[in-house]
Formats: sequence, structure tokens, C-alpha cells
Amino acid sequence: MSNIEYKNPETLFDPAPFAFSHATNSIGNGNYVFISGQSGGEGLHHNLSGDFRRQVQFALKNLETVLKEYHLNTDHVLKITVLIVDHDQEKLSIWTEEMHKVWKNNKFPASTLIPVQKLALDGMMIEVDAIAFIPL
Repeated sequence: MSNIEYKNPETLFDPAPFAFSHATNSIGNGNYVFISGQSGGEGLHHNLSGDFRRQVQFALKNLETVLKEYHLNTDHVLKITVLIVDHDQEKLSIWTEEMHKVWKNNKFPASTLIPVQKLALDGMMIEVDAIAFIPL
């Protein structure tokens, strides 16, 4: 998407293998969409799988569902915050693999990952919020 600029200074490590950009900004006029944390809950009953990867996939799918309400896609996302319960390197690898599947163009949003002990509901392993940009 041409209305978002990605910055990865050459004097910093390349964040693309880890599925994020050091910074993003919007170019031109537009509006921001602030998306609440999306869990890995499935469907209207918000069923939570006991499998971390499945929850990651559904958290990203749920994020895409909200974006579609604004006629947007993940290319419009400037920033995400990721909360992971009992974070470890295996979970980071899963998160990174799934991000690469969704952001196929490797133009990743700026990102912060925060390890947490617990989320809002028992069984939630991940929550992802986002800031997107709607160009005018």
C-alpha cells in the first residue's frame, strides 16, 4: 500500500525475519482505526483452542475480520501490540511464522510483544491489538 512508509534503518538489525518493522507512518490524509485486542477465540461463542498456533491463527483472522469492516486489510496496519501468555522462544517462532503467512509482502507493521502471565479469559494464550490507517 503506497500510503504507508516503512523504516528499517541500515544501522539497526533487519527485523523482517522476525515479522516486524522498526517504524511505520502514514503518508497523506486519512483516518486512524484503533482495533481492540483480538484473541484467538473462534466464532460467535469465542471457543479457545488449547493449541497456541491455532489461537495465533484465529487472533490474526479476527484482526482481519475487523479490518474488513472498514474495507481494509493487513497492509493498512501501522502498529500491533502482541500479548503472549508464558512467552518463550517456541511461541515466538510460531508467532513469526504465522505473521509471515498473513503479511506475504514482508511489509510488517511496527510491533511490540509483551509477555504476560494471564489475559482476560481463562485459556486465552494471545491477544493482538492494532492501529490501522484509512487513506482518504
